[in-house]
Amino acid sequence: MNKNVYINDIQVFLPNEAVDNSEIEDVLGQVGPRPSRAKKMILRSNKIKTRHYAIDKKTGKTTHTNAQIAAEAIRKLQSKAFDINSIELLACGTTIPDQLMPNHALMVHGELGIPSCEVIATAGICLSGTMSLKYGYLSVLSGESKNAVATGSENASAAMRAKNFKDEIETRVDALERHPEIAFEKDFLRWMLSDGAGAALMSSVPNQEGISLKINWIIQKSYANELDACMYAGCEKQEDGSLKGWREYSQEEWLKESISSVKQDVKLLNANIIEYTVTKPLQMLVDSGKLDPSSIDYFLPHYSSGYFRDKVYEGMKKANCDIPQTKWFTNLSEKGNTGSASIYVIIEELFHSGKLNVGERLLCYIPESGRFSTAFMQLEVV
Repeated sequence: MNKNVYINDIQVFLPNEAVDNSEIEDVLGQVGPRPSRAKKMILRSNKIKTRHYAIDKKTGKTTHTNAQIAAEAIRKLQSKAFDINSIELLACGTTIPDQLMPNHALMVHGELGIPSCEVIATAGICLSGTMSLKYGYLSVLSGESKNAVATGSENASAAMRAKNFKDEIETRVDALERHPEIAFEKDFLRWMLSDGAGAALMSSVPNQEGISLKINWIIQKSYANELDACMYAGCEKQEDGSLKGWREYSQEEWLKESISSVKQDVKLLNANIIEYTVTKPLQMLVDSGKLDPSSIDYFLPHYSSGYFRDKVYEGMKKANCDIPQTKWFTNLSEKGNTGSASIYVIIEELFHSGKLNVGERLLCYIPESGRFSTAFMQLEVV
């Protein structure tokens, strides 16, 4: 069994040129006879300025599948110090793969064409990329693998195109102005989610040259025992809070009820997201002595929207975990919300920035509103 596991390298692939706010509707397509009235309100709230799509701006054609996006990030790990053909474990997480079967990680392996290795896919939403990282971390820690590559990737634009959305309802747009949080339904997702992938290389030996990130711990907690599903797709939420899956509907109902689209229980979200993904788990970490807030040099939060920044901070202070916002590092406004890839995208920029010094500690926060679960990860610069 190894004593430590290190992130030796982390790379990101963001497809095509950045798309700014004025271009989104041109790239994704316009829903209905006129431009969206909801878009400006949502973008003003989420504070995202640019993002990337696996769509050719000129032709409107798809340029990459989800598996191809992940494979491109992994290829960037190739270096003098590491040959991707020597990967022993490949763990890949995503929210919505390109197909129901085979699993996402096997498709990524096929895209890479590297030699046979252990391959596993982790399911979930934003946490799927973090859990693939944890699987790789535990495999190296146990000595089962000499190295591991983990990914988080998304091709959200495939579901965000205009053809998948109905005309906006005027009363709903008016409601958006009064309650911006209601935008977490289809409109929010259309103007929020984007494409990208991150890949992390882990081993039991730190880099001989340059920095590495030692993984001190990764903790994930689910609160599905206390709360109903909040963000869901491929099903419909029933009055009793249960989910009725797509296989129980006819093909005609799939379209009529928009079964495949991603939906959000907004009331449940606003009432519980901070308490269950920030305050409760952080309080546990602080009370147990596992986390000392004063020892953290950088806080790397993956929040889906700038709307939540101050709310996250208030939740942290309530948990006696006051990490000043001057220590926060995020690139949401420039890179967008790439779901399971987001924490990779954040870490990658800081890792290669030249700002990190040996001995500094990073605390990463990754929430998921699917059925309220969350993860925290502490890294140390060596």
